[in-house]
Amino acid sequence: MPGMKDHDTDLATRIVHHDYLPPVGFVAPQPGVYKASTVIFPNVAAMRTREWKDKSGYTYGLHGTPTTFILEERLCTLEGGLQCVLVPSGLAAIANVALALLKPGDEVLIPDNAYGPSKDLANGELARFGITHVLYDPLDPTDLAARITPATKLVWLEAPGSVTMEFPDLCEQVRICRARGITTALDNTWGAGLAFAPFDLTGDGSLGVDISAHALTKYPSGGGDVLMGSVITRDLALHMKIKLTHMRLGLGVGVNDAEAVLRSLPSIGLRYRAHDEAARTLAQWMQQQPAIAQVLHPALAGSPGHDHWKALCGAAQGGPGAAAGLFSVMIDARFTQDQVDLFCDSLRLFKLGYSWGGPMSLVVPYQLASMRARSSAHLQPGTLVRFSIGLESVEDLQQDLQQAMERAFSLA
Repeated sequence: MPGMKDHDTDLATRIVHHDYLPPVGFVAPQPGVYKASTVIFPNVAAMRTREWKDKSGYTYGLHGTPTTFILEERLCTLEGGLQCVLVPSGLAAIANVALALLKPGDEVLIPDNAYGPSKDLANGELARFGITHVLYDPLDPTDLAARITPATKLVWLEAPGSVTMEFPDLCEQVRICRARGITTALDNTWGAGLAFAPFDLTGDGSLGVDISAHALTKYPSGGGDVLMGSVITRDLALHMKIKLTHMRLGLGVGVNDAEAVLRSLPSIGLRYRAHDEAARTLAQWMQQQPAIAQVLHPALAGSPGHDHWKALCGAAQGGPGAAAGLFSVMIDARFTQDQVDLFCDSLRLFKLGYSWGGPMSLVVPYQLASMRARSSAHLQPGTLVRFSIGLESVEDLQQDLQQAMERAFSLA
């Protein structure tokens, strides 16, 4: 310790207060991992004046470290935003937005095909806080417009819809809300900043969502081993509402988790394309299978909202467009739920598990009637099964699907 001799202090004290600092200038491919609850200030003046809200300084671990600041900035680059907060999960991102922007008497509109826990949040905590919600038809912009009232303060958007994969006319939805001065928040987990630019939907900077919520658990992580979410904005005043609520709720993320996402981000484009190509190959193959009544994948002609996907995600410009590694199928109604369950249980490479975006392919059967407020004429009768395609060999996955269908549906 400066000014103190070794014999003046105990060994433990000398270790805790050791004054060695490594030289500056160390640069490596991956950012350093800075762990802290306590942040040390050089003097009282710094303690009283240092600011964390604009990332000009550090005050407490919950308000950011160099590691989380770097991740936030790189995520802004990924999605085209200017400000970002990190939260413990994708659902926490949705909750952070709702609690920051809504008060008793307000109303939020949610697409009927939204992520299920988002609707559960509206039915539970938001309802108890005196915040109402209304479900709208995501494939009918006029239905969205008709449901907006003076109490509507927030509209959630989802592209594509959860599980059933309908792709909305996102540009028209945003135009409707913007004309009425209503904040839009997009669950951008599927697009991941790669399929389309959420803050620049038209490519000329004239149209974009106000908020992008992202479950970093999926493609940014890519390993199936991290839970994290983000809320990204371009408007500073809107960002500060979200950030101050984030602070008051005590939301934070583990720095080792931030490190894992930082390590995976450079490969997100490569992984996303690999998931996309494999999913399209298998979805097209599934269309030819006699047990399958319908394949739901935005990039497939005839899938609900395909033309909207084509226009927004690049295919209209002559390329293949971009999509994620998800698709769902409707198992023909002539097969029982027990047979569908046997099909899922018979898969060897596809594992039963929620989430997606990791290296392992997953499958989940759903009971759709319990998930939707209205019937969907665009869906064929049957039982819905969702697949998340991982990074295995497409040929191996196809053989796995084939053997499971032969076993469950007696289709030799």
